[in-house]
Amino acid sequence: MREVVLSGLVTGWAIAVPVGAVAALLVTLTARTSWRVGASAALGVATVDGVYAAVAVVSGAALAQLLAPVATGLRIASGLVLLALAALTAIHAWSRRSAPTQEGQAVGPLPAYAMFVGVTAVNPATVVYFAAVVLGNRDLVDGALEGSVFVLAAFAASASWQLFLVAAGSGLGRAVTGPRGRLVTGLLAAGVIAGLALHTMLG
Repeated sequence: MREVVLSGLVTGWAIAVPVGAVAALLVTLTARTSWRVGASAALGVATVDGVYAAVAVVSGAALAQLLAPVATGLRIASGLVLLALAALTAIHAWSRRSAPTQEGQAVGPLPAYAMFVGVTAVNPATVVYFAAVVLGNRDLVDGALEGSVFVLAAFAASASWQLFLVAAGSGLGRAVTGPRGRLVTGLLAAGVIAGLALHTMLG
């Protein structure tokens, strides 16, 4: 069982630690809002990582084969959703560029959680990664108990890293809480989401 826990932790950290678009967006969001909002977003990322780990444990190979014929369409649809989200983020940042500092928290905890669930869920690399790890180590997750432990460990690892990024973003937020800082980070966040959208569609 110890091997299953360690495998889940390593798997979760391996997919979470590389700082990509979602991580940069998480730091930016926290800098613009608060630790509470950032933590909610972080748990959104970890939730998807946990769900994908569970999907990979239960039916990774079958699901990958099932989705293969529509993979291109799914990537394009996901990219379009992300582009729309990028546009909304940029519009909101511009429209509130002159708002007083105390009104700068544009996103609440629940919307932040939902947004990051969506942004992370459309990243096909995540489910492919988890499926590859699980399929390559079937002996570690042979059974319901081992599979559950693996999924919980992967979730915990992802959550721990995302919360670390939130702490970094919270510290950064002290320097960017003014109107200009919120505008710059808002537009940066929109650019990050747009980049993720293009990567998804072209991936």
